[in-house]
Amino acid sequence: MAAILFLYKEVLSVELPWLNGITRAKKPPRLPVVLTEAEVRDLLAQLDGVHHLIASLLYGSGLRLMEAMRLRIQDVDFVRLEVTVRDGKGGKDRRTILPQSLVEPLSRQFDKVRILHEQDLQNRVEPVYLSHALARKYPGAGRELGWQYVFPAVALSVDPRSGILRRHHFGEQAFQRAIKNALRRTRIPKPASSHTLRHSFATHLLEGGYDIRTVQELLGHKDVRTTQIYTHVLNRGGHAVRSPLD
Repeated sequence: MAAILFLYKEVLSVELPWLNGITRAKKPPRLPVVLTEAEVRDLLAQLDGVHHLIASLLYGSGLRLMEAMRLRIQDVDFVRLEVTVRDGKGGKDRRTILPQSLVEPLSRQFDKVRILHEQDLQNRVEPVYLSHALARKYPGAGRELGWQYVFPAVALSVDPRSGILRRHHFGEQAFQRAIKNALRRTRIPKPASSHTLRHSFATHLLEGGYDIRTVQELLGHKDVRTTQIYTHVLNRGGHAVRSPLD
């Protein structure tokens, strides 16, 4: 078996001139799974507490799951109704909308974070994680309220990067399980996930008449062609052909 694997690696390492210039076939883009507005309401109705708040933010602001988990207090602007995503996909920052309906529940969440943070300071818990560059630029910032996670973990855990015991952000796997269970209870017949809420955000904005460039900026897509995939799930334009049977 070892000899076979060795020969296989050797074959793969050989350059074959006749392969140069051959373009590999691209995988056809798959249409994203999108929930209707009624299905989103049904899904959110099956969630409560922090799970409901995170899911509402994913759908209401178009965030990716890890963008919501890594959100800091200072990145939420209640006055301008904006959410700033730091170091998103591709290492870019962007701003997206904050639903007015989430101002009050997020304010209550901030109060909980404030109390938890004060307890951690009293108990001399190590400061929240900051990248090496941020920690060097803003020494001591990890102990400030503005740098705390909007959705902190309930318990302390060891940071695998440094071995330091500190408070991390809420666990994405726990949230994904909550979404899976909620979908099961709603009996929505779609292979949906937490990311489906972001897909639904984009599609519903386009359905509401917002231009694709605006949606592209809110989603943080580098290329508008990535955003255009959502136009294919809209029931409008040339694809909204009425069947002769109807």
